[in-house]
Parts: sequence; structure tokens; C-alpha cells
Amino acid sequence: MHSANSPFAPLPKRTDVLPWSVLTDVKTRVVNKRLMPSYPAAVQALNDTPRRIQGFMMPLEPGEKQTHFLLTSVPLTCAFCTPGGPESMVEVFTKSPVKYTMDPVVVEGHLTVLADDPFGLYYRIKDAVPVK
Repeated sequence: MHSANSPFAPLPKRTDVLPWSVLTDVKTRVVNKRLMPSYPAAVQALNDTPRRIQGFMMPLEPGEKQTHFLLTSVPLTCAFCTPGGPESMVEVFTKSPVKYTMDPVVVEGHLTVLADDPFGLYYRIKDAVPVK
């Protein structure tokens, strides 16, 4: 959830993006002592489809331009903390470098719903491009 005390404005309302409320509608189950995602049918139906998602960039590598980052539903408030659980983040791989910004961004690419990611991620977008 976006804190009312955050110095950053929440995401602006857009009708052309996949809402975070859909992505965060996931439960977990224990399998072999591991927490695994259990997706509702509406989320499973998003697998292997082109989608637009709006969020805040969380760089995974240093540098002004990024080709691999996490897109989060809320802005970062601490450089050492994740802004939420795996249901509130999407791993993004872009076609070309995107300039890092603290402002919200929209990316469009090929969404994968991850069943058993070794890093515990639930979603990934590949071949992403920025959208205005």
C-alpha cells in the first residue's frame, strides 16, 4: 500500500494498464517447506500475453540507464528495503536501456506469470518498451 506519509505521489489513474489490484490478488501455499504462489484463474490467464504495467523503477544494477529492473506498485523509501512482497513487483527486461527515474513509468511487454521462480518472483515482463 502507498503510505499517505510518502514524499512521492501515488500512481496516477490510468485505464490502459494492468491494475496492481489484479496482480496482488494471489495467495500462497506451502510446498516442500517453501511458500509458493497460488494464482486465481484471472491472473493465470495473463500468462504469456502482451501487457502494460505502471509502477516505480527499482534498479538492480548501478547506472543511469537500466535494462533489468523491478517495477513496483509503490515507490522506494529505503535503498535497502523492498517496497512490498513479490506480488507487488514485476521483473522487467527491456529491449533498450531506459533512463532511471523516481517518477512513475509505464512499460509494455510480454508478461509471464511465474510458477516456481528461483528468486521468489511472481511476474516477469520481457522485451519491454517504455510507454508515455
